[in-house]
Amino acid sequence: MERKIIDFHTHAFPDKIAGKTIELLSAKGGIPAHTDGTSEGLRRALSGAGISLGIVLPVVTRPEQFESITRFATQINEEQNDLLSFGGIHPDTADYKKELKTLFDLGFRGIKLHPDYQGVYFDDIRYMRIMEYASELGLIIVTHAGVDIGFPDVVRCTPKRALKVLREIKPDKLVLAHMGGWSLWDEVIDTLAGEPVYMDTAYSMGHISEEQFVNLCRLHGAENILFATDCPWGNPKKDVETFLSMPLHPEAQELILHKNAERLLGLEEV
Repeated sequence: MERKIIDFHTHAFPDKIAGKTIELLSAKGGIPAHTDGTSEGLRRALSGAGISLGIVLPVVTRPEQFESITRFATQINEEQNDLLSFGGIHPDTADYKKELKTLFDLGFRGIKLHPDYQGVYFDDIRYMRIMEYASELGLIIVTHAGVDIGFPDVVRCTPKRALKVLREIKPDKLVLAHMGGWSLWDEVIDTLAGEPVYMDTAYSMGHISEEQFVNLCRLHGAENILFATDCPWGNPKKDVETFLSMPLHPEAQELILHKNAERLLGLEEV
């Protein structure tokens, strides 16, 4: 039987800027890209790894990008049935409620935040307001968490800051990318394991130790972990292979690979 896999954390860019964007980001992070940055390139990479659906997470790095990024994300959702794009929003937007309502009315299922690329700490009031209203609308919130290799000197979403948000906002559908905090996994285990939050595996396979990964899945619950690659920065085929090599129960594997994502996205079969 063919295994079903949903990748909850991927990236693509408009064709006209994809090449330049990939080149700049690859140089900034010092890591190779595994696609050409286009949505078609992403589809090929995911398909080659046996992944049936990829969630595209756009990052709005300037408030004025909202409209163009929303158009691109809408185009993905209209044209690609194996890609599903979330929306993006910048914390310095002049009217966060209007923009979130626009995304909701357009049928987006969630938003992406990136504290490092947006230059704002995760527990800043600007993010708090966005997350509170997004939660009222029922939107999924995905945020970069932990160290960003392009900005290694400042960590704007630490486990402690994430815990503060959980305590104050109580978002129903918050996803902390990179297993709760890239390269801060011992702190994630001590601070966030068992808390009401999802974590995705983006860019963690091959970086987190097997012991840390299995321990975090056990303590946090496999029902709260989402498989993700961070493609084009993660290698989908290799990440799938690494994940499947982890000593997890088959039921836990199925939860992480697709069932949790289907539940969160409202794609469960009736």
